[in-house]
Amino acid sequence: MKRQSRILIATASLLLIGLYFTPLWWIKLDAPQYPEGLGLYIWINQITGENPNDLQTINGLNHYIGMKHITPESIPELTLMPYIVGFLILSGLCITILNKRNWLAVWIGSFLIVLIAGLVDFYLWEYDYGHNLDPNAPIKVPGMTYQPPLIGTKQLLNMRTTSLPYIGGVLAGLSFLLGIVVWFREKRANISTKDTKNENVLVAH
Repeated sequence: MKRQSRILIATASLLLIGLYFTPLWWIKLDAPQYPEGLGLYIWINQITGENPNDLQTINGLNHYIGMKHITPESIPELTLMPYIVGFLILSGLCITILNKRNWLAVWIGSFLIVLIAGLVDFYLWEYDYGHNLDPNAPIKVPGMTYQPPLIGTKQLLNMRTTSLPYIGGVLAGLSFLLGIVVWFREKRANISTKDTKNENVLVAH
């Protein structure tokens, strides 16, 4: 790979370190009774409230409408994700150091699988929390479900719910896009090199 491509892959890998220090996702709840709103941050290894008591307050609201409590310790993905991200960081740096162009496609493919699997898993998690309601909940609205949007804004009763990538999610997206850019650059450079060799062979003959 070209020197610039190796620098970009190293940058893409190092960007992922930011996922250990900033949330991947942000969920905001706005309602008249909570003028300042409630929020959740989803990290690669934990779920926290945007403010100190937000997670506890949201779990209290969930109890009244029959939703499960959000218990980070019971979510296995939060245990696995730090290792998966660590693998992407180390493998990306290995590609840079060892200058293995063929491994780049494997790294991008692995990254894509992680991104898709993460979004699908997050959707299923939201679906489970929003649909599998306690039939004995104090507040029951026939036909009502409370699944937050995967991305965007949705009205749930008097609660306006917004779900968006946060800084960590943006860093992951940028890292993946850098990998795609490098792959296309290297593919184009490889084609140009082959064309040049073929022209030289024709001239020699």
